[in-house]
Amino acid sequence: MATLDKVSVDLTVVLGTTSMPVHQVLRLGRGAIIELDATEQDEVRIMANNLPIANGVVLVNGNRIAVEVKQMLSRTPDHR
Repeated sequence: MATLDKVSVDLTVVLGTTSMPVHQVLRLGRGAIIELDATEQDEVRIMANNLPIANGVVLVNGNRIAVEVKQMLSRTPDHR
């Protein structure tokens, strides 16, 4: 188990997506608001190293934000 202590995993939580032209992205400044195609009630996608692993919901408690895992996604076999 000690070798697993050194494994690094990049976790990402996808709240929603949007599409905008590059010139608009280049003009974004600090504090810019980007509208997403989701609401606060929608589930979020949890990714590990850019692979979807679970769905969850965002929980806010005071100034802390957490993600609760609601469903683990099944893994498809690796066909290498």
